[in-house]
Amino acid sequence: MRLAALATTVAGVLLMGAAAPEDDPYTWMEEIEGARALDWAKAENARSLPQLQNDPRYAGLYADALKIATAKDRIPSVTFAGDGGLWDFWQDADHVRGVWRRTSVESYRTGNPEWKTVLDIDALAKAENANWVWKGGDCLPPDDRLCLVSLSNGGKDAVEVREFDTQTGKFVEGGFKLPEGKHRFDWIDKDTILLVTEWAKGDVTTSGYPFIAKLLKRGQPLSAAHQVFTGQKTDGGYGVQSIVLRDWAGKVQAVVIQRPLDTFNAEYYLLVGDRPLRLDLPKKSSVQGYLDGRVIVSLEEDWAAKGMKEGDLVDFDLAALKRKPDTLTPSLVLRPTETQSVEQVATTKSRMVVALLDNVKGQVLSYRRAGGAWQSEKLDLPADSTITIGSAADADDRLILNVASYLTPNSQWLADAAGGKPAQLRTLPARFDASKFVTEQHWATSKDGTKVPYFVVRGKDTKLDGSNPTLLYAYGGFLVSQTPAYAATVGKLWLEKGGVYVVANIRGGGEFGPRWHNAGLKLNRMRVYDDFFAVSEDLIARKVTNPKKLGIMGGSNGGLLMGVALTKRPDLYNAVVIQVPLFDMIGYDHIGAGSSWIGEYGDPKVPEERAMLMSYSPYQNLKAGQPYPRVFIETSTKDDRVHPAHARKAAARLKEYGYDYLYYENIDGGHAAAANLNERAMRQALEYTYLMQRLMD
Repeated sequence: MRLAALATTVAGVLLMGAAAPEDDPYTWMEEIEGARALDWAKAENARSLPQLQNDPRYAGLYADALKIATAKDRIPSVTFAGDGGLWDFWQDADHVRGVWRRTSVESYRTGNPEWKTVLDIDALAKAENANWVWKGGDCLPPDDRLCLVSLSNGGKDAVEVREFDTQTGKFVEGGFKLPEGKHRFDWIDKDTILLVTEWAKGDVTTSGYPFIAKLLKRGQPLSAAHQVFTGQKTDGGYGVQSIVLRDWAGKVQAVVIQRPLDTFNAEYYLLVGDRPLRLDLPKKSSVQGYLDGRVIVSLEEDWAAKGMKEGDLVDFDLAALKRKPDTLTPSLVLRPTETQSVEQVATTKSRMVVALLDNVKGQVLSYRRAGGAWQSEKLDLPADSTITIGSAADADDRLILNVASYLTPNSQWLADAAGGKPAQLRTLPARFDASKFVTEQHWATSKDGTKVPYFVVRGKDTKLDGSNPTLLYAYGGFLVSQTPAYAATVGKLWLEKGGVYVVANIRGGGEFGPRWHNAGLKLNRMRVYDDFFAVSEDLIARKVTNPKKLGIMGGSNGGLLMGVALTKRPDLYNAVVIQVPLFDMIGYDHIGAGSSWIGEYGDPKVPEERAMLMSYSPYQNLKAGQPYPRVFIETSTKDDRVHPAHARKAAARLKEYGYDYLYYENIDGGHAAAANLNERAMRQALEYTYLMQRLMD
């Protein structure tokens, strides 16, 4: 769309009565835990929840969802410990908050491992009368004895950090301890961490993330830490971060500091002592790891001066990088084809491992250096699946791999990146009878002629007569790929009830590498939504469903997509599940962490970008008297990533215009809108009850 047309669109929206930010009557909802906002949310919950929970189907859906969520025969998400053992964080009906535990590889391979509980979060929360949610343990190589444990109050991104001794099973008295905040930290050695935090009140960017890095020694107060780097308060993205590059024995080879300028553009610095030296890297690139004296980097934009393209995987000689950080010479490791995308990069003792997508189907390549060049081989793993690297060992070349598809229960594999046939460790028991269903991949044609793939999971005997209740899911942003994953809850709560499930691989994601993502940024954002509408129309044209039977679901950036679909094409859908959404795209940059996403959406202060944002912002484009279906909006009070004000204001505006809608705000839960397994099952049961009411009744 040309700029003149965009300006006309903006004028049209304003003339139709959409509130400009300064006229917004609902700004009071932006006080995240303000008494008025919470009272409003509680009243909305009290109005909406009975309409779903009193449905006779809800109890069964909740029981099925909870059984799946808390099943003790799930596959543990194990990762390698520094000593060759395995870490796992586990939740079930007896451990709702979870336990951090470990075992040996040998014991795990028996199928009935002997687990040692290292830290019980349920017991800790009870002892401290706190609503602790586990956010991970960062351990010091090579033995992983000392770990920095992150605990969140109710699921927020902000965490409290405490040093923990995994041998004694106790927090270290007088050890490293950080108050609640959005910290970024890395071990340098057992007595030093590189810490980025809010050192003094206000030492955060406009999006709420820290930008000053200091070295903190054991026993020092925060006030004594030594500053080594600072960004600027106006920086975007998620705050300054460190990347500590170690060899397989845990020895630090280099420390790189990333200064994000916006969501995807960043500057990189090599820390030499306490001096940061700017690295000659493209602003859209990612440092992936270190192996055999080589620093591995992926490119998210062309590096024309060096002959490199977006999507390439390249490497650098570390010694040369240290000599001339301002003049780098990359070597090409891998150039994906038009249908491929590098999804993950990991290193073991002697191998670099790449998880690669090809037409949204996975494979894993193992690379070794020989004669000054990289040589690769493909690991022997199931075809037509999503394959992810769960963990890569440092002490040897072992990998934990996860294999998934929509209808085949997930499996977990132990592989040797140096050779040999991978061995299957675990298979998830079936959660529904998949023999009755089939998965198909189709392609829709978007408005500009681009072919957009999507997956359909349906019954083998489904009649293509346009009458099938169909749920379409998509995300479309931030380089995130929507790959096939076992549809346990969807299968039990939707497919078995006669529904069809669809996942769209629209632009904005990473299914075809950075080019697929870059095609939907900022002024090109409507391509993302056009792709989604094209898939919706293709489903109708193929007679899978019809608008009265088509429902859609998406969260976060996908929640924004749902809002755009509601306001742009309400004729296509009869159910819309809007999860933890962005909605006010004219005010988003000042709401919570919003300004960190300017690199994705654009800046409302830049006229042409504001015009594009105004053309699709759901909050500004809601109007009275439209054929909107009854929507279901979900959010979380504790979400300090996508502020609940977006969902609150959306519901308030719908109410103002006289629409019927449903709203649920989880008072805890963070960005996942669920702080524990019980809450997750409740949310899922609410969603599928709503979908049945709208699409099956």
